[in-house]
Amino acid sequence: MRRLVLAAIALFGAFLTPTLAQQPLRSECLAMANAAPRIVPVVFRQAAAAAEVEITYAGHSTYFIDTPAGLRIATDYSGAYQVGRLPDVVTMNRAHSTHYTLFPDKRIPHVLHGWSEDGKPAIVSQRISDTFIRNVTTDIRRYFADDAGSDMIRDGNSIFIFEAAGLCIGHLGHLHHKLDDSHFAQIGRLDIVMVPIDGTYTMSLDGISEITKRLRASVVLPMHRFATPLDDFMRRIGQQFEIDRRVERSFRMSRDTLPTKPTVIILDGV
Repeated sequence: MRRLVLAAIALFGAFLTPTLAQQPLRSECLAMANAAPRIVPVVFRQAAAAAEVEITYAGHSTYFIDTPAGLRIATDYSGAYQVGRLPDVVTMNRAHSTHYTLFPDKRIPHVLHGWSEDGKPAIVSQRISDTFIRNVTTDIRRYFADDAGSDMIRDGNSIFIFEAAGLCIGHLGHLHHKLDDSHFAQIGRLDIVMVPIDGTYTMSLDGISEITKRLRASVVLPMHRFATPLDDFMRRIGQQFEIDRRVERSFRMSRDTLPTKPTVIILDGV
């Protein structure tokens, strides 16, 4: 009888395992966005304080994220902006050649495109080392090199979200239009967000300011800065945001060290 029970369990497991493998990976940031705040004992908060990410502004729209496990991620990677060792993971958007490369260094093991060549939305949802990476697609405007057709390329850009060290880090990419409720629902909660503030090549300062205010991340990291007066951006997002201008190009952050008031951090050490 015992052998029959064990055989039945083994057979059930054989059918169950492939089913579980097909289930989508779970986003902690989405789960936290939809859940009520929970009380965390002080002892656990103190233990988690050691889990930090280091964020470095390399230039243009490229930030490097170094995780506690030693994973190095580069955003909107073209290869032109390099700081230290090669990244392990690169994300790209197809807006123009300063946001991607079709010939990345072959030593980079993970190359994630924010677009798809088959006309369907790119789908990124994978765990690499201690980081869960996912995307939310948006549309982009066509450029002179694109084929004639609609003014916009559907799902041609991706907002990438990186979940590491208990932090939810978003990179808005080469964003060209306002986000609707479905976009915000897919993004979920963000602790740190990287936003393009050029006001022209991506979207207007008014538009990106409204998105920044609605996301209300604890830390806002401007990118695609060009000659945009920072005062213009700060005036639009309002007094609820502090400004922290630093001469360094890097900083470290954990959940315990997030600012209590939403803060725009400017890294001038590029």
